[in-house]
Amino acid sequence: MAETRRRALRPGLVIGLVLFALTIAVAIIAPPLVADAANTLSDDRSLPPSGDAWLGTNAFGQDNVSRVLIATRLTLIMTVIAAAISVVLGVVVGVSIWLAPPRVREWCLRILESAVAYPTLITALIIAAVLLPGASTAVIAMGLAGIPGFARVTANLAQQVSNSDYFVTARFLGVPARRLATRHMIPAMAEPLLILSTTVFATTLVEISALSFVGLGVQVPQYDLGSLLNDSLDALYTQPIEAVGPAIMIVVMSVAAMFVGDGLAASANPRAARSWTPRRPESNPTAQPAEGDTALVRVEDLRVTGARDGEPVELVHGIDLHIDRGEILGIVGESGSGKSLTAMSIAGLAADDLDVRGRTVRVGTMNMLGTPAPAELAQSISIIYQDPGTTFSPSLRMGGQLTEVLRTHMGRSRAEARRIMVEALASVGVTMPAKRMRQYPYELSGGMRQRAMIAGAVVTTPDLMIADEPTTALDVTVQVDVLRQFRRLRDEHSTAILFISHDIGVVQELCDRVLVMRGGEVVEELRPEQIRSREVTHPYTRTLLDAVPVLTVAGQSGGRREEEG
Repeated sequence: MAETRRRALRPGLVIGLVLFALTIAVAIIAPPLVADAANTLSDDRSLPPSGDAWLGTNAFGQDNVSRVLIATRLTLIMTVIAAAISVVLGVVVGVSIWLAPPRVREWCLRILESAVAYPTLITALIIAAVLLPGASTAVIAMGLAGIPGFARVTANLAQQVSNSDYFVTARFLGVPARRLATRHMIPAMAEPLLILSTTVFATTLVEISALSFVGLGVQVPQYDLGSLLNDSLDALYTQPIEAVGPAIMIVVMSVAAMFVGDGLAASANPRAARSWTPRRPESNPTAQPAEGDTALVRVEDLRVTGARDGEPVELVHGIDLHIDRGEILGIVGESGSGKSLTAMSIAGLAADDLDVRGRTVRVGTMNMLGTPAPAELAQSISIIYQDPGTTFSPSLRMGGQLTEVLRTHMGRSRAEARRIMVEALASVGVTMPAKRMRQYPYELSGGMRQRAMIAGAVVTTPDLMIADEPTTALDVTVQVDVLRQFRRLRDEHSTAILFISHDIGVVQELCDRVLVMRGGEVVEELRPEQIRSREVTHPYTRTLLDAVPVLTVAGQSGGRREEEG
């Protein structure tokens, strides 16, 4: 199977890099070429735009375009140095805070929050006013003024890293603070900090020009874009074209920085761009079952490929399965066996950095290798995810999220959708369901969120429901109620269910057929009665059964029999 690898560059990133390249070229090449026209006094004073002077001349007969091109170099150098000061010292301060003892950390965070409360430009104006005006003053003022903001963001990122298991372990093992910072903390934050640095560059460019504009930056005979804007004030009504050049150049460089930042952010998002890009097959959005094929779900030769160290690696190897209407198919296996990956591929929800292929991957008449309509997907397939903590948006109330499919894709009114959802929540053991609908996800326990997720999946009466470890966070009594809901959904609506679990005891009681997966392959297919009687052939299946706790009780005739505990 041929795979393609390429580096994906976002259009915004390309535009930003091109603009930056042009700006740097201007800053390097232009000054030696146009120095005479920019700095020599002449009698051609305040001329309007012409073929010889595209933006006219100033009150001293100097070409305005030439002066803008020369000012670009100094402005660029000052901005880069000031931004570097803010970024480097901001990283040092932010990282040091989270490596400091707790008491010192708290005081430093309070001081940092107070410093962030003051606008960067105001702080820079105060620093520049204390020092002597000049290019160095503007650089120092803007560099120092930008430190608190960057340090605060760095501290926020450092907090997340410092709570990570690997970082806590390294700290307990006695890794020195310097190595904690350079080997564990800063590399983990490098990507967002790089993106943020482009924003710092853009704001520093505007604000350092503002310092020169008010007379606290570059002084005569030097000039940057800000001082050129200041010089154009006297001719604003008689020769307004003089202000256009420096203004355009400031905008171009700022926009270039923002484009680069936006492009880097998009490239950092695995759904937007990735270093290894799979080549997905082109396919029609519908797939008609073959003659005589009554299965709701049909999967043939399903293969899923991911990337490891930039190289393609096949994770699921040629899976074949089917699920009839009203049938519950169980998949069991150890973590990493490919159970969830198979299920998400069938639902068309595999991660974008995975390459999903197959001879047939069909749900009803939907070709899941294509792009089915969102409304049809929402009504035909429901999914209960393994982790309830990542299912709901923390910024939205539960009611709006739980009733979204009913309102958006099934045409229910807000009141009706709410009533249906309240009843569904009550049916899975959620206490005070009407109140829960008004709450945010973080106000519910993990078990409550799991029940809410199950209710949201059941209430739409889908054709196919994929349940990925649906009862993990629930106590035993609630598990029984949830499993009854699955059976009711199957019996009353002929819903097909793909049930994934580590608990082979639950699977044998609920499912009609069971697939055993290991290493991305199906190693055995069993009936529940085969599991109960231990009539299995594959050694791995026998290992799974041996791991299930059993109770040994005395038989009526003095013998012994085994019952699952």
